[in-house]
Amino acid sequence: MSAGGRAASAPLVGRDSEPTIFELSRPGRTSYQLPTTGLDGPGLEELVPAEHRRAAPVPLAEVSERDLVGHYTRLSHRQYSVDLGAYPLGSCTMKYNPKVCDAVAGLAGLADVHPAAPAALVQGWLWILVELERGLCELAGMAAATLQPAAGAAGELTGLLLMRAHERARGERRRRVIIPDSAHGTNPASVTLGGYEVTTVRSDERGCVDVGALRAVLDHDVAGMMLTNPNTLGLFEEDIVEIADAVHEVGGLMYYDGANLNAILGIVRPGDMGFDIVHLNLHKTFATPHGGGGPGAGPVLVAPHLVEFLPGPRPVRLAGPEQSGDRYGWAMPSRSIGRVHGWHGNALVLARALAYIEVHGRDGLRRVAERAVLNANWLRRRLSGTFEVPFDRPCMHEVVFSAAGLRRRTGATALDMAKGLIDEGFHPPTVAFPLVVDNALMVEPTETESYETLVALAEAFERVVARAERGELAEAPTTTPVRRVDEARAARMLVPTFDARR
Repeated sequence: MSAGGRAASAPLVGRDSEPTIFELSRPGRTSYQLPTTGLDGPGLEELVPAEHRRAAPVPLAEVSERDLVGHYTRLSHRQYSVDLGAYPLGSCTMKYNPKVCDAVAGLAGLADVHPAAPAALVQGWLWILVELERGLCELAGMAAATLQPAAGAAGELTGLLLMRAHERARGERRRRVIIPDSAHGTNPASVTLGGYEVTTVRSDERGCVDVGALRAVLDHDVAGMMLTNPNTLGLFEEDIVEIADAVHEVGGLMYYDGANLNAILGIVRPGDMGFDIVHLNLHKTFATPHGGGGPGAGPVLVAPHLVEFLPGPRPVRLAGPEQSGDRYGWAMPSRSIGRVHGWHGNALVLARALAYIEVHGRDGLRRVAERAVLNANWLRRRLSGTFEVPFDRPCMHEVVFSAAGLRRRTGATALDMAKGLIDEGFHPPTVAFPLVVDNALMVEPTETESYETLVALAEAFERVVARAERGELAEAPTTTPVRRVDEARAARMLVPTFDARR
């Protein structure tokens, strides 16, 4: 019997509870075989000094290759992903990743290159980075970029450091950065990490920045404003030019959080709205993998007056053959804030992003945004009788519903709705965010989902509401190996180890 009391011969496929790898362990079983003859050179004892050797073996599970592969394959079949179905996680733009982009990233000429290789030996890679920067700057209306930041939050901090470098170059020391009350949660955290104080400005009855409230907090102590457009309520900031002008009048900079670029791709550019700094989440808009919190990419793009402060070195096209004969090389901006990544960013993610841009072309990228907006508005209209729509006007890439009325009628919350949707075979939307909406359900279908999938998702929402009306959601999900968990307790009392003796 295993540590968990399960017989070794018991069938495992189809069980609700998958044993851990330690419960499958049996003394003497292995998944590998090392050669015992024909080895030249020193043995392990000679290679590892005695003081660095373990006194006892590492407590690893002992399993056969068959059991090992079966265990992890069964676990993998329980995972939900963008390859399996709709992932309507609002604000996160979780959409299908085209496999052609993965194929590009898997090319040996890209994947097998060491990041420390000299420029003369990586001309192809440098071409990719230069072309990606050029394409992103054209899409965003910016002058130049750094590709180093490894995620959107890293891009935010980089942008704030650029803001700080700019004001110091002018001999100033400003204290505050303004963010809207509907901002992404990383915005205030990044402001604090950047050494600034957060000033929050409220939304108006339309769900957009209250321009009057903004003007009331603007002064020459404001370093800038962080804003995404469309905003986190999925609404376009119609007063964006007036907002940018107001911030610029007091000498502040406009920072664009690029998490929602999917709605305006190829249609309107942040630079034309008046933004000075832009970060783009390539793992959102440009369909590169999110991974488990990574790998991502959050390039930061800037207007001409900030180029000299960009992190470096930057990939550049050299002026001519007289410069070492290289067509591409590296250059450090004159007043660079320095590196923000050990090498050149998550390079294979950057290669995927360029492939995505090249595959779609200018017209195709515009269609990405148009279909994303169309899909979100279809869901808004279809479910407007099922949930409250706090700001019931055309949305952009995502729509925010409220389950507050449902909670008053049935006691079921937005979180209960999310758990019920798991029973329907869909990944839940974002819940309880933005904070300005009571019991928020934030749904972003993206452009990659078909009409049939949207209908199925809407019908799933409607069935879950019917379950709530019957008082059946308290235990949801009920069809999964792991039932309702206490997320707050799990986060506060993390137990990342397994002890077979417990």
